[in-house]
Amino acid sequence: MTRLLLVEDDSSLGQTLSERLTEEGYTVVWAHSCEGAIQKFLENSIDLVLLDIGLPDGSGFSVARAVREKNSTPLIFLTAMNSAEFRLEGFEIGADDYIPKPFHLRELLLRVSRVLEAKGIRKTIEAGKISIDPDSFSIILPNGELSQPAVRDFELLKLLIMSAPRVLSREELHQKLWPEDSESSTFRSIDNAVLRLRTIFRKISDEEYIRSVRGVGYQWVGEKT
Repeated sequence: MTRLLLVEDDSSLGQTLSERLTEEGYTVVWAHSCEGAIQKFLENSIDLVLLDIGLPDGSGFSVARAVREKNSTPLIFLTAMNSAEFRLEGFEIGADDYIPKPFHLRELLLRVSRVLEAKGIRKTIEAGKISIDPDSFSIILPNGELSQPAVRDFELLKLLIMSAPRVLSREELHQKLWPEDSESSTFRSIDNAVLRLRTIFRKISDEEYIRSVRGVGYQWVGEKT
């Protein structure tokens, strides 16, 4: 799974970003200071760094320089310091992008995705014997075979995996996936999508990946890593 290092000392913003990035399928390692950021970068295999500049124990620029001394891990600055001087310093250090605060979450997600894509880093979500690729709506089977279910089937699978081990009711799936459709038609669509996904998983083994919870809904029971 693609691992991001988030360096942000604002607890409220950091929590929001961490939760939203996790929902998108990223693993988020969160640091609140320069010292913590450098330590977590060295301890983890990081694919991209999201970095504030104004940190309690120093400047995010020092973290960026420490990262650049080690390797070429992509860097995106997220900061209220938006003068030309700061932007130039960020890019001179080797930043791949510079996003001024405040920013729209959707814009951040798009920029993260584009930087990773430009670096050849694919965002995959590991789920036991399978992986899913949200960018191509593909399921990657253990033998390397790609299966591309319908977009709606894929959206359902991704939500089940990211919510595991929680059981998701049909009502919740309806509200999160296709609230514009009628509830009755959505329930049928959900049941049919699960049947089609199970057909794909039978190519791997006969073990259960999506469990039906009678009278409630569905649960992902394949391993989630």
